[in-house]
Amino acid sequence: MALMFPRLARNFARNGYYPTDEITLERILQTLAPTASGRMRICDPCAGEGVALAETAHALGRDLVEACAVEYDRGRAAHARTLLDRVLHSDLFDTMISRQSFGLLWLNPPYGDLVGDHSGASQYQGSGRRRLEKAFYQRCLPLLQYGGILVFIVPHYVLDDELCGWLCNHFTELRIYAAADPTFKQVVIFGIRVRRQDLARPRDVAQVRERLQAIGAGQELAEVLPESWPWEPYAVLSVSSDMEHFYQLTLEPEQFAGEIHRLGGLWPDFILHFGQSGVQPRPPVRELSRWHLALALAAGAISGVVTSRSGRVLALKGDTYKDKVRKTEFTEDEDGNVSEVRILTDRFIPIIRAWEMTPGSPNHGRVLTISSSPTPNDEPSAPLPASEPHRERPQPLFFPGQIVMTAAVNHLVETGQFNPASILKRHLEGDWGNLSDDDWNLNQRALTHGDRLFSSYDVDTGDESTIWIITESDRSVTTLLLPSDY
Repeated sequence: MALMFPRLARNFARNGYYPTDEITLERILQTLAPTASGRMRICDPCAGEGVALAETAHALGRDLVEACAVEYDRGRAAHARTLLDRVLHSDLFDTMISRQSFGLLWLNPPYGDLVGDHSGASQYQGSGRRRLEKAFYQRCLPLLQYGGILVFIVPHYVLDDELCGWLCNHFTELRIYAAADPTFKQVVIFGIRVRRQDLARPRDVAQVRERLQAIGAGQELAEVLPESWPWEPYAVLSVSSDMEHFYQLTLEPEQFAGEIHRLGGLWPDFILHFGQSGVQPRPPVRELSRWHLALALAAGAISGVVTSRSGRVLALKGDTYKDKVRKTEFTEDEDGNVSEVRILTDRFIPIIRAWEMTPGSPNHGRVLTISSSPTPNDEPSAPLPASEPHRERPQPLFFPGQIVMTAAVNHLVETGQFNPASILKRHLEGDWGNLSDDDWNLNQRALTHGDRLFSSYDVDTGDESTIWIITESDRSVTTLLLPSDY
């Protein structure tokens, strides 16, 4: 997104890199205003040479702005480092960046269709046309603060029904204009990120969505970005928290070599790390508890061939498994009613197996088992009475927040065609339904990193056969919807 004259911009459109022309940039800057107090943090995840973000920082007040960027091309990233505060030379999908860290997101992503081996393909969630612009939008949305400003520069034909729906669900005060230079058929979209419950009235949202769709389909032309902004400027929020993460996950060979050079080698002192390998380990100062023994067994620390002083040879294999300890408690209320509560608690059971390997021993090959449990995991135990079920109900993996459903799903529930309880339970327990392996793994990572969770289930409701469940990244809302509602 380098700042360029229109007559030169065409010559530099390569590898999905479409720089922002000078006139468009100047008119965009008129739409932005700095916060009343405090420092601001802005981000360009596809920064190019960094000129557009640098100009934005100067317009907002350079001393009050921390400008952060990501750029895939080495040469452009090196140039951006001379203008901005923090620049990652990396693929955006190979970065770790703290959520809701920026008050302004300048997003002019690469243009083009996703291919099967593209690094961002597994990050795309949707049923529409698989485009780079949409994958970058999904990746970058969580980085923007609620109340933060989006400047989204894309070709108008990318605005299909799916992308228009995302924009209308995530942003308010949406405005769309054509770029000053028509070379790349770009439109500039402005918006303020809000939570779904804070969106405008459904009728107003529907009107905005229809206009975006009409412009995307070429049925309506967007007004050219005005020379003088007629509306109240978009105010960039101040920083709400420290940015804990802003780094690349994997290192390129050159970066790895630079780190080795900076550290003086992988290990400054070889003896420090390997000098103790031949020293006889000392016994522990106290007896290992079951917990410590279980950890040692699970880590493989108690495995191998041992020889006793008498010459006996045993091949040891340590392991551990988890058992349930049942506990029943009785409570009595003020009226004298007694209630029974059954509690199942995890207990780690260490187990060691030893194969007799002493040459000439009559017990050669015999397996000895040492366990703290009278009934090891591989031995069948007596079934519990039917009145005392021994299965523990799976616990929810996350808090769903407010559970809502679209009007179409609500109609199915009210008419008795569908009961959402079973699939909602599966969603909360981490059974994501009919998803690909990539999307399933993406949900598993989202449980750790706090990203959006998505499930898809087959249901039998007559006309509809699929129900989606989406839990927002901040876990504030869980929505049940039909694919046609998205």
